[in-house]
Amino acid sequence: MAKKKKLSFAYKPVGFVLGWTSGTLAGLAFQKIWKAIRHEDDAPDALDRDRGWGEILLAAAIQGAIFAVVRSAVDRTGAKAIERSTGVWPTGEKGGRD
Repeated sequence: MAKKKKLSFAYKPVGFVLGWTSGTLAGLAFQKIWKAIRHEDDAPDALDRDRGWGEILLAAAIQGAIFAVVRSAVDRTGAKAIERSTGVWPTGEKGGRD
């Protein structure tokens, strides 16, 4: 049990780096996908006066979906790597993010 608790604490910085990396990857993926869909370099922002509700909400939905998928894939890959190298899953019984 002590090893599991120690590993969970040690995984926090790794989880932070993985989260930052996944956010960066998701942002890059979203930019490429938005450019392919709309042929525009910049996606609409909620405060873009010249963009309509539909376009803003579509961009937000696509961005959120990409972020969730990339973050989950990166988190899962990191956890599996930790388990493979140490034999212990890096989070508590229930798992998930704190």
